[in-house]
Amino acid sequence: MMKFDISNVEVYGRIESVIASGYPKSKEARMTGYNKDRADKLADNPAGTGHNCFLKGITIQADITAPQYWWLQWSRYSFSEIVSSQSKMHKITEMEIKGQCNNYVDDRAIELLECIVERYNEGFDSFQRVIANCPMGLMLTARITTNYLQEKTIYQQRRSHKLEEWQEYCDWLESLPNSEWIIGGGDN
Repeated sequence: MMKFDISNVEVYGRIESVIASGYPKSKEARMTGYNKDRADKLADNPAGTGHNCFLKGITIQADITAPQYWWLQWSRYSFSEIVSSQSKMHKITEMEIKGQCNNYVDDRAIELLECIVERYNEGFDSFQRVIANCPMGLMLTARITTNYLQEKTIYQQRRSHKLEEWQEYCDWLESLPNSEWIIGGGDN
C-alpha cells in the first residue's frame, strides 16, 4: 500500500522576490539590497491585501503522491499547477492495483477493480466500468508548481482539516525555507 509522500522539492526566487519587495518604495530604478525585516513585515499581511505579493515570486516545485480524494481538493487552488502526472486513463489497466492504493481502501474494492480490469483486458468489460469502479484511495503522483502566497492560503484553510494528508502537507509547508512567511509569526 502506498502512502502520502512529497519529494524532489525545489524552492526558487526567495532572494530575488525579497529584493523586489522593495520596489514600491524605491527611488532607484533597480534595487539590490536584501531586506529580510521588510519581507517579514510584508509577509505578515493577510492574503488578498496585496501587501505580500512578493510571496507570489517564490516558486515551489515538488513531486506529490496522494490519493485521488486529496487531488480533487488540491486542484481547487488557483495557482497550484500540475506539471505532469500519472495517468489513470492511460495506465489503470496495467497498474498493480493493491500496491497503488492507500491502506484505507477495502480489500473487497481492490479485488472488484482487479476483476473488472481483468475482464476489460479480456474484452468482456468496458473501460468506463473500470474507471467508474476505481477507489478514491488510488494513489497518483504528480509534479506540482505553486508559490508561497498560494500556500499561505492553503495553510490557513487546511491546517486543521480532518484528512491526515492535509496535516502532513501542512507539516511539510512548515519545513520549507522561510516558512514563517507561509504559516505566520516568528522565525524558522
